[in-house]
Order: sequence, then structure tokens, then C-alpha cells
Amino acid sequence: MRSPGHLPHRNEIERRFWKEIATGITSEKVAEAVGVSQAVGSRWFRHRGGMPLFMSKAVSGKYLSFAERKEIALLRAQSLGVREIARRIGRNPSAVSRELTRNAATRGAQLEYRASVAQWKAELSARRPKPAKLVAHPQLRQYVQARLEGKILDVNGCEIAGPRYAPFNGRNKPHRGDRKWVNSWSP
Repeated sequence: MRSPGHLPHRNEIERRFWKEIATGITSEKVAEAVGVSQAVGSRWFRHRGGMPLFMSKAVSGKYLSFAERKEIALLRAQSLGVREIARRIGRNPSAVSRELTRNAATRGAQLEYRASVAQWKAELSARRPKPAKLVAHPQLRQYVQARLEGKILDVNGCEIAGPRYAPFNGRNKPHRGDRKWVNSWSP
């Protein structure tokens, strides 16, 4: 996994930045108000062309916020159980358990939960667009394509006879008898 490279809760800060920009204040003053340098504020404004893109909408309550992740980290440090943590933050225990395992810091040989690392991992996995598995993995694409075409080969490259299909008698749908997928593999 790559290094975060920036504050993991930057989206929340940038969202506040754009909310203040909408009031008509200069980017330098807004940057100071939200706690980032003037250079960063100017860069955000310049790179977005003065318009917020996805930042204007807050993340729905469906997802954990950075504040909730900080609360989970504090409660976990106090050795509280998953159900107690869930009760205190008002979330489902399965969501807290999944958060503790999926987004835990993995340095060392143990899972240690840190809010900043968890937020970074959550943002990293939520990025869109994601490449499709068949695009990213050419071997998998060839495997699926060969089976969809009905070509199954053994390790020596010889074609393997697939299962015998019932003969197509054309009842009700005579135009489908010549289609390749009639006798091919389905994923």
C-alpha cells in the first residue's frame, strides 16, 4: 500500500474551504481560517478553476466520518469491546468490527487502529473510477473470454471436450440456434 502523502482528513478541510469561498472571501484568508497554508489554499482554488467539484456535498451518514474514526480509536485504546464502542457512537456493531479490521494500521505484526490511517485507507478504497477486474488482469480476461467462446484447453494446449448439451430443437426460439453462447460457458 502506498504512503498517504497528505492529511487523510483533507477532504473535510477542503469542503470547509469551499464553503467559506462561497461566501466571497479570498482564498488566502479562507486558507488561514481552515488551518492550511496560503499556498495550499491558492493551489486548491487554481486547480479547481475556482469551482468545487465533488467537495460541495458532505459525505452521507452511511459512511464513517473522521470524527467517528477518532472516537473509535479513543474507545479502542481504552480496551472497550466492539459492542460498547458501537453503542457509544450510535453505529451497528458489525460496522465497527469491519472498520477495526479493514482499516487498521498494519505496521508491525499486529493490527493497531489509528483514525488517520483508517481515514486514509477508506478514502483510498473509495476512489472512483476503479478499473474493472477484466481490464486490470489480462490473464483473467483471457480465461473468461476463452470459456465464453466455448474453448477450454488443458495445460498442454489441447482442447478439452466440454459437457454434452441437449440438442437444440428450435422450439419457440429458432433464431437462437446459431449463437455461440448456446454451447458456451457462463460465468
